[in-house]
Amino acid sequence: MGGQLEKYFYDVKAECPYGMPYTAVYRQTRFVTLPMEMMEIFLEAGFRRNGNYLYTMKCRDCRACVPIRLETDSFKSNRNQRRALRRNQDLRVKSGPLRITNDKLAICDKFLQKRFPGRGNTSLEYYAGFFVNSLGFTQEVEFWLDERLLAVSIVDIYEKAINCVYFYFDPDEGARSLGTYNILYLIDYARQHGIKYVYLGLYIEEVASMNYKAGFKPYYLLLDGQWRPGEK
Repeated sequence: MGGQLEKYFYDVKAECPYGMPYTAVYRQTRFVTLPMEMMEIFLEAGFRRNGNYLYTMKCRDCRACVPIRLETDSFKSNRNQRRALRRNQDLRVKSGPLRITNDKLAICDKFLQKRFPGRGNTSLEYYAGFFVNSLGFTQEVEFWLDERLLAVSIVDIYEKAINCVYFYFDPDEGARSLGTYNILYLIDYARQHGIKYVYLGLYIEEVASMNYKAGFKPYYLLLDGQWRPGEK
């Protein structure tokens, strides 16, 4: 992002969190607060949120990470996605501000241990360092089966956009396709509230846990500073 804000950003090198054989470079800075309009401008420019930090990837040897978003007016579900909708019609959905509970911590820890074994990540670290922020507009969407919590979606909701921050679920419920159901629910929510975009984060063609997002069509990728259709 150019202009006067550029001088406030700095580069941080780290091991690639997606397993690519290159050094990751995060161009980031921390904000205490930002108005909604500015947050939407940063999303439009391809930035992501981690706690109070906004960042974009500026890796010198790799361009695999590409911001991806959906336009709610043009999205059309496919057969498998409609199956996921039917499979989860028995779920109850609740939403509200971030709130740490024992149920959430237990499911999140179980999810992290299944998805990222050996890394030592904990649910408390994710909530304290990743989800919680003072920038505002953050909500949790909870998916319940009777009195049992199955999944939680962390999202930032703005006037024109929903930003998907993180999603975790009980790994024992993998057959439900809860990740798919979560995105479909958010698209429907956006349509009902006149929200134009759903930002899905980063798309990486070579990484299975990141390329599933291209299954939601039509999708758009931020390429050379312009949002372009992902498929011709």
